[in-house]
Amino acid sequence: MALLDLLGRRWVLRILWELRDRPLTFRELREHCDDMSPTVLNQRLRELRDSDIVILEEPAGYALSRQGRELLDALMPLQRWAERWAKQQGEKEDGEG
Repeated sequence: MALLDLLGRRWVLRILWELRDRPLTFRELREHCDDMSPTVLNQRLRELRDSDIVILEEPAGYALSRQGRELLDALMPLQRWAERWAKQQGEKEDGEG
């Protein structure tokens, strides 16, 4: 349940998603996350680092740890499901008009 609590916090999934391809600096993460407040970003990064999901690689910035990468891999089927669901919802809306 602790993991679900962490993943349910605002911005956590977005941060993980943005780190999927490469490390990002604090400033880059803020830009990728629609300029979320630095306080919130700092707090989320601290929580993710404390959970060993994100690591700080100097000078590259924040990156997914091995566990973070495994977590993102585990979430990918959910991402594919969400894409199919969104497409179906769009088709329903198109059919109503």
